Amino acid sequence: MFRKILIANRGEIACRVIATARRMSIIAAAVYSDVDAHARHVALADEAYPLGAAPARESYLAIDKIIAVARRAGAQAVHPGYGFLSENADFAERCAQAGLVFIGPTPQAMRLMGSKTHARALMESAGVPIVPGFHGAQDMESLVTAAIRIGFPVLVKASAGGGGKGMRRVATQGELRGAIESARREAASAFGDDSLLIEKALDGARHIEAQIFGDAHGALVAFPERDCSIQRRHQKIIEETPAPGLSTELRCALREAALAAGRAVSYSGAGTVEFLVTDDSFYFLEMNTRLQVEHPITEMISGVDLVEWQLRIAAGEPLPARQEEITPHGHAIEARLYAEAPARDFLPCVGRLEHWRTPREDGAIRVETGVREGDAVTPFYDPLLAKIVAHGEDRETARAKLAAALRDCEIVGVETNLLLLRAILDSEAHAAGEIDTGFLPRHLELILAGSEALDEDAETIVLAAGAAAWLRRLRAERNEESPWNACDAWRLNGAARQKLLVRLEDRDIPLTLAPLPKGAFRLQTPKSLHCVALESDAGRMSLRVDGVARKLSIVERANGFVIIWNGRNHELSLVDPLAPPRAEREDEAALAAPLPARVTGLFASVGESVKKGAPLVMLEAMKMEIALSAPRDGRISEIRTTIGDMVRQGERLIVFAEGEAA
Repeated sequence: MFRKILIANRGEIACRVIATARRMSIIAAAVYSDVDAHARHVALADEAYPLGAAPARESYLAIDKIIAVARRAGAQAVHPGYGFLSENADFAERCAQAGLVFIGPTPQAMRLMGSKTHARALMESAGVPIVPGFHGAQDMESLVTAAIRIGFPVLVKASAGGGGKGMRRVATQGELRGAIESARREAASAFGDDSLLIEKALDGARHIEAQIFGDAHGALVAFPERDCSIQRRHQKIIEETPAPGLSTELRCALREAALAAGRAVSYSGAGTVEFLVTDDSFYFLEMNTRLQVEHPITEMISGVDLVEWQLRIAAGEPLPARQEEITPHGHAIEARLYAEAPARDFLPCVGRLEHWRTPREDGAIRVETGVREGDAVTPFYDPLLAKIVAHGEDRETARAKLAAALRDCEIVGVETNLLLLRAILDSEAHAAGEIDTGFLPRHLELILAGSEALDEDAETIVLAAGAAAWLRRLRAERNEESPWNACDAWRLNGAARQKLLVRLEDRDIPLTLAPLPKGAFRLQTPKSLHCVALESDAGRMSLRVDGVARKLSIVERANGFVIIWNGRNHELSLVDPLAPPRAEREDEAALAAPLPARVTGLFASVGESVKKGAPLVMLEAMKMEIALSAPRDGRISEIRTTIGDMVRQGERLIVFAEGEAA
């Protein structure tokens, strides 16, 4: 048994492995980059070592640094998590050369199955159906010719790695060359390997995968299949097991194909074989030679700790169970909570988590996260914040539990896909199991679920909560023992009242507050009059408006509040009536960075005239590329950045000539 384990990345995997390690009497060490919270890693691990600067190439992709830290820590094994080097055969070999056990498959199996190109060829020779495609020469002309032969739409895919990184859907020949170049850059950044393959895009297919496990003694088992069809940017956001609506024959065929894939390379450790399923047919897609992000749903229905299995197999033990002993129970669904803006093409978002509340965990609800309140979401890593997992006796019970758990999530400080996840779980299409990889494009209106205007009753509750929070802040700031500091609005002549101007949804709303006994007050809005009282208990509030009590949360800001009510965030800011009037927003003739990022491409020059929608700048943030296009017709007068620059959110990158913007 190992004496020490080094965790290479992913805070959530670090939590899992360290917890398992402690059950197995193993000391755990962790590494972190300079943007990670040192205190958090110390809390997770017995020892924590700084790895390097935030960019992945200087930290989590730096093999020499990780090996050096492992030696310094006296580690005997390395668990690579499920990103960065987790499918890098060179890293596994370097670990072996350094006398470290790599907790994963053999380098040979990783090269054969971790490369989509090699895996396709191997499956084709084994008789497993594969998606029509090309996995040959890597020069531009060969790839273009292959795509034309296959027929559009096609997928340009990174040969190494997974998670949707380095993948582009191409509908026409005109988009192809740009997509190939972009996919190459993203693949090189995420995996250190820019090789690509071309596949036919099968619209309307389901993405279904099978978790397999093998040991060094030749044993191999498969767990029930997972449906991962609901995706954006070719990345999964909701997964469930078992897959709904499959026939028994198809389930068995998928399992046998997955086991055949594992046997073809004498696979040991955790692996996932992925398929595209159309009606009763299926095609091999790829194999991930690592633990998947969505592995908790398999653990929930099987009662197996897959990370513990990884450790035991790496230690040379046989599989803890035979195939017939894997007895799944019930149904499990996982939702991935991302820092991103669904209404802006799922643009990743950065910021600080001012308020972070997740559901209470029990036997049916599980929360896995690597962040906590106060942490910064940076542009350097994947925007995944947490996974919320629910288990039930059947699919509908699991859906209901997950929907309730998502309603218990509260996040302030960074935009997320929380409302989108809730809308998906509440949709009739998801309830009916009508899911495939085109689910989100077909139900795009779900993205706008969080942007509906407040109705009159909801607005009253938000205004009342903001006014009550302002009064509470005012009382806390003043010394009530002195009559001169009293904040009850008493006047020598006239009724006691205080006036407040607040901004809600870009509207300035005047409020009048009149004190009542026991801390209550009357609230006068432009439309109505209400009696309001507020009680608090550990951040959760009970707001009483006209005798009706409601639970909500209030997050204080320097110049206002965020009211979290009925599952939504409502920002309320205080307006200084003596401040100069707000300037009307200018129609700026410039292209600005939507988030902190690194510039990886510039496609225009000073003096050039461009049309609206023309690609101008390529950014890299959170392990993905983001293309910025011309917002209007115009002539470029200035380019304020160069390739390789780190730019700030809102920074002007390209300026159009004055008076020449449409």
